Amino acid sequence: MITGITGQDGSYLAELLLSKGYEVHGIIRRASTFNTSRIDHIYRDYHQEGIRLFLHYGDLSDSEQISNIVYNIEPEEVYHLGAQSHVRVSFDTPTYTGEATGLGTTRMLEVIRRSKLPIRFYQASSSEMFGAAKPPQNEETPFEPRSPYACSKVYAYWMVRNYRDGYGLFASNGILFNHESPRRGQTFVTRKVTRALAGIMAKTQDALYLGNLDAKRDWGYAPEYVEAMWSMMQQKKPGDYVIGTGETHSVREFVEAAFKYAGLDSGKYVKIDKRYFRPTEVDYLVADTSKGKREIGLDIKLRFSDLVKVMVDADMRLSGLKPIGEGDKILAKKFPSKWWKAD
Repeated sequence: MITGITGQDGSYLAELLLSKGYEVHGIIRRASTFNTSRIDHIYRDYHQEGIRLFLHYGDLSDSEQISNIVYNIEPEEVYHLGAQSHVRVSFDTPTYTGEATGLGTTRMLEVIRRSKLPIRFYQASSSEMFGAAKPPQNEETPFEPRSPYACSKVYAYWMVRNYRDGYGLFASNGILFNHESPRRGQTFVTRKVTRALAGIMAKTQDALYLGNLDAKRDWGYAPEYVEAMWSMMQQKKPGDYVIGTGETHSVREFVEAAFKYAGLDSGKYVKIDKRYFRPTEVDYLVADTSKGKREIGLDIKLRFSDLVKVMVDADMRLSGLKPIGEGDKILAKKFPSKWWKAD
């Protein structure tokens, strides 16, 4: 069972599990418009034979709905990815962020505890929890959250630890550093950059407006990170794992790499808008993945410069332009037998 199945990670995770022969159940929120674009390529009508992907309406604020779904499908593994996950937006909606991102996890854990089913639980924790902590950050680094989103994730992290220690649940925290892809939401900074670049090249957009260009992040490729999620759930014992590349780059570096790849001067198009600055900023995140390499075989293949090219090519294609093509070649070389659909 996957909460947040329609998001970037949820869609890749659903593909991974289906490729491994799983029956996958996803929870989606009811909306008057279709919000399943990331999983449309794997969805099949219920009337067809051999269906292994099922969607259920539910909301993380409604314990009864979640209980009914868990009791009816009796999942062996639950991947809890659902949340209000935009850091900047969390400053504008702190109460809702705490309700969905923090208490939503508690509701999931309590349903699993009461079900008495042997369910393995994965919590999508975040590198944002480290906040102002000195880099590099690993599983022993104290949290210093700098946003309502991060505070909510810290709460959820410790609830997982408490349910694991107090009730013996198989519950693990995956502390994932930033991970991107062509399926990244369009308001997240990496996708905002590559989408705007494609728009500028297609002459449908004149400029790119950003906030803090000096913030440093550890950026990886989302499909590799969902493989790490699955690996955590296959261990003999639950635990907490930091997942990242071990490299850090600034937003400015991402912008310059993307525009250089497309043959454009970023200085002519990038403008600063103070509305995109956070009240409290996280300046420097970089993962120490020693434990992940040692215990779950973490081996990240796609690095920063290649990730930029992959995302630029995808957004050029989406804008009706011919992609430069290096990104596509990189994917074919590094992942010759990839299980996810190319974007």
